Amino acid sequence: MHIRPATVNDFPSIHALLREFSIFQKTPEKMLITLEEMVAQQDLFRGLVAEEGGAIVGFATYFFSYYSWSGKALYLDDLYVQPAARGNGLGSRLLDAIIALARTAGCKKVRWQVSRWNEPAQALYRKIGASIDDTEINCDLVL
Repeated sequence: MHIRPATVNDFPSIHALLREFSIFQKTPEKMLITLEEMVAQQDLFRGLVAEEGGAIVGFATYFFSYYSWSGKALYLDDLYVQPAARGNGLGSRLLDAIIALARTAGCKKVRWQVSRWNEPAQALYRKIGASIDDTEINCDLVL
């Protein structure tokens, strides 16, 4: 297993995994981005890929942000590992790599969302010491 920064050459594999992830999340209708849009917006894209046997089997996408209560932060947008590659610590390794990026960049925190029904992911996040706070509700405005 190898984790490395994603490149534009990885976009076809990442896009396919994003589609898988949207189905896993039970929200395929929310998968709006096309591969062409990903390429056109590559200057905004930040991500890591997990490779196994030369194939990309997982990814994490993120961006840097500013939170008025804490300052600079890293927002983990998505983290996904294909079902066949789970159970070997790959999700933990991707998460560790994201945390290392945040520390190196001087972030005060890492923030992300998790589905209420995704108990395995919640267990992983609790294991690393993350708090899971369901005080707020997501708001999205698709333009």
